Amino acid sequence: MDLLENMGAFVRVVERGSFSAAARELGMGQPAVSKQVRALEQYLGGPLFARSTRQLSLTDQGRRFYDQCREILAHVEA
Repeated sequence: MDLLENMGAFVRVVERGSFSAAARELGMGQPAVSKQVRALEQYLGGPLFARSTRQLSLTDQGRRFYDQCREILAHVEA
């Protein structure tokens, strides 16, 4: 698993509000982005999103992880 790449995909999903929008922006298929987020959830041992058929929202763990990811990715880009 490429942790930084998966973190980047997760951040895009959060910021775009959907897996499909993030996938389009990243030039990937939606299933590939979902797979990256699932890998992170397995790595962290819990769900990052509360999913329903109409809504995607962050769990408490997801919110904390999102803040950490943004900080880490900003440092990597700098």
